[in-house]
Amino acid sequence: MWPLVLSTVTSLLIAPVIIRLYKSRNWVDDPHASRHAKKTHFFPVPRGGGMVVYAGILLASLIFLQIDKYLIGILLGGLILVIGGVLDDIYDIHPLLRLGINFLAALVVVGSGIGIAYVSNPFGPGVIHLNQPQLPLFLFGKTRTIWILADLFALIFIVWNMNIVNWAKGVDGQLPGFVSIAAIMIGVLSYQFIDDPTQFNTAHLSFIVAGAYLGLLYWNWYPQKMMPGYGAGSLAGYLLSILAILSGAKVATTLMVLAIPTADAIFTIGRRIVAGKSPFWGDRGHLHHKLMDVLGWGRQRIAIFYWASSFGLGWLSLHLQTWGKIVTLIVVMSLVFGFLIWAKLKQLNQDEDLN
Repeated sequence: MWPLVLSTVTSLLIAPVIIRLYKSRNWVDDPHASRHAKKTHFFPVPRGGGMVVYAGILLASLIFLQIDKYLIGILLGGLILVIGGVLDDIYDIHPLLRLGINFLAALVVVGSGIGIAYVSNPFGPGVIHLNQPQLPLFLFGKTRTIWILADLFALIFIVWNMNIVNWAKGVDGQLPGFVSIAAIMIGVLSYQFIDDPTQFNTAHLSFIVAGAYLGLLYWNWYPQKMMPGYGAGSLAGYLLSILAILSGAKVATTLMVLAIPTADAIFTIGRRIVAGKSPFWGDRGHLHHKLMDVLGWGRQRIAIFYWASSFGLGWLSLHLQTWGKIVTLIVVMSLVFGFLIWAKLKQLNQDEDLN
């Protein structure tokens, strides 16, 4: 409880300082000065959520967690994302540069020794080990071993979640709410499965992350006074992925909690590629856009929908076996895909009627 309280209070109190700093330097996201179809806000709002969240996580981690190479790797990778987030807040850096920053942060944490050594076997009892093949390297006067499949899987898993979670922050309160719920679910899960390859309390880190995003939620809730920005968005996917790995490679559980953003991301990437567009450039085709534009949902309703979905799917993940999780993921993805296709067709019909 105390790790969550401290990180919540820290991010809650540091946010107004960052807001004043950004406003004084005119580092705001002004929808009138920089028009883009994906934007849903109408007034200039500072970003800077990455610094707010990182401050809460850093202070609580240094007080409550064992400081070892794993924690140092996590905090260093997070710092890279925060720096990238600040640069994006000010300069709106290119999406490919943001992707490169994501890979750099993920490489740092994987290089510290955090990898996915195994996954549950959906076809039978036991697990599928990913510790072979191994590549020995002599580095810094010591022979070190790279687990090629384990490290590569972890790298892809972390970078993927950084991007799909970052995309799910289009309306006030959307991202910090469902990220807090997801982190709490992973924390509860870590109590049930005591399998911590880094030897420090994964549950505490989960609640620290949840608290940091709860503090941001106060300032991001409608009407938002601060936006998460790329910093807090990428940090969310980064940290949730790491928590999944630390809690015993609960990949399917994390995918369950993030099923809605995952389905939205897969459909979005496919849609953009089919249309001959870059999958990295934003547009107004995400699920939260369609809920707003086609169904007429307000910002609070969309945010609460994401929170409730994460909570419900997270609760199910605590009770389902691997195949149950896979079936649930397929059902959720089918529903999201179906809705997005229907919404697109409805908008096309409306455009034809207007013409």
